[in-house]
Amino acid sequence: MLRVFVVSDATGETAERMMRSALTQFKDVSVSVIRRGRICTEEQVSAVVREAAGQDSIIAHTFVSNNLRGFMLSESRLHGVNAMDLMGPVLDRLANQLKLTPQQIPGLFKHLLDAKSRHIEAVEFAFLHDDGQHAEELDQAEIVLVGPSRTMKTPTTLYLAYRGWFVGNVPLVPEIALPPKLVSLSPKQVFCFSMDAIRLQELRMVRSEHQKIPMDPYATLGQISKELHHSRQLGSQYNWHQIDVTGKSVEELAMEITSLLPKNVSNLSDNRQKEDEFLRNFLKQ
Repeated sequence: MLRVFVVSDATGETAERMMRSALTQFKDVSVSVIRRGRICTEEQVSAVVREAAGQDSIIAHTFVSNNLRGFMLSESRLHGVNAMDLMGPVLDRLANQLKLTPQQIPGLFKHLLDAKSRHIEAVEFAFLHDDGQHAEELDQAEIVLVGPSRTMKTPTTLYLAYRGWFVGNVPLVPEIALPPKLVSLSPKQVFCFSMDAIRLQELRMVRSEHQKIPMDPYATLGQISKELHHSRQLGSQYNWHQIDVTGKSVEELAMEITSLLPKNVSNLSDNRQKEDEFLRNFLKQ
């Protein structure tokens, strides 16, 4: 039985799919496909070649590293193993056509796909958990924004979501009890927004006019002062971060919020930070 060793410095999934696709063109053959992913050192390459040597086998590899491709070539020749380079010819042809040098980053395509998928999920989460919706699921959020109506919770939520953060927001209204999930969260991930009362009144008056909401009590200074006081009291009671958003842009608020978060709010945020760092480095090149 032929043994096909699929070897990669990333997961090897792409090479395995390619090989299995090719094998479908051959009927009634006995072939075992063995994947060896995360092969990143010459010692690991040597081990795979020795494993394949002395039997009916071939190696198909997708190393993006020039050094590993070269070492695989020399090792396979030394041990009499037939090795196919699936990635090198493609990279060389593209480099020649584009007049660019490949970055040689293993798993780059998967990183980019994962990051894109995460951002889409974060935006969907933001829309589903805006304005107190599905509050029973707030424990799935990395960041929760709270505060009176019109204190920039929704635009800040969406700005953060488009950058991959899972964010929900909840309006604070004196007559409405807090969602149980909200008070059970770590205070380090809850941010209580407040605003200058006069500025907040201006925003509410505009909303009242456009959406035909009665000015009284929604846009009265007395009601606004009451809500701001209530919000600050809750912030102190639950030890939430308190942020005055007056005159700040959503970009400033997002930066302030993320700078106050602990490094490991959750495993998801930790992965998000690592991927963001990866993407920033990628885009700089």
